[in-house]
Amino acid sequence: MSNRRTTRHSRPLTIVAVAASLAFALAGCDGENDGRADSGKGKDGKPAVIAPGKPGEAAKHLSADEAAKAGDDDSPNSADISYVRMMIEHHRQALVMTDLAPDRAKSGKVERLAERIASGQRPEIDAMRGWLKTNGGSTAGGGAGGGAGGGAKGGHEAHEAMPGMASPEQLDALRAAKGAAFDKLFLKLMIAHHQGAVSMATDVLAQGNNVRVEEMADDVIAQQSGEIRRMRQLP
Repeated sequence: MSNRRTTRHSRPLTIVAVAASLAFALAGCDGENDGRADSGKGKDGKPAVIAPGKPGEAAKHLSADEAAKAGDDDSPNSADISYVRMMIEHHRQALVMTDLAPDRAKSGKVERLAERIASGQRPEIDAMRGWLKTNGGSTAGGGAGGGAGGGAKGGHEAHEAMPGMASPEQLDALRAAKGAAFDKLFLKLMIAHHQGAVSMATDVLAQGNNVRVEEMADDVIAQQSGEIRRMRQLP
């Protein structure tokens, strides 16, 4: 479990304590100034806590007990769902590129790198599909071909919204390349692809709410950042 998970889900309890104390103090002041003895209190008579809402949602007024329970709520929000759907498609395109390496790469290092990327991302796709099924989501349309960035207009538009995705023209050029030319283009496209994935993962850590998605995003950042460093060292 990541350190970020511990920080995110322990922080609300601290906020609750501070906010409750502040609300209690304000309630006392209001009572002295204008006679509203119950100002700043919830229905249970305890100090009310203003809890910030999820992205796109308004803040809520909760009792201290309700706020404490809410601090442990990691229900997926729209950012979590969107991230997982898009990352499945993002990974699919990476597999399209890595599948080309055995027949086209000149460098054994590039071929082994492609194999390592594929062996890491295939199980991640399965894990993300399982998460969507468990959480009532559905995978984005299109198969591996759709993940390649070609074909349907809708699929192309979806890829445009994802950073780092190779264009259909770039994939065609990769398919046509062999030897050293393939190695050079593969590394260029895959570095950009990985940078896009890291950017998406960083965004969901700031906007999402689900612990499992947070863990998956942490894994993407750690693994793909390391692969970017290795790819930059290859000729």
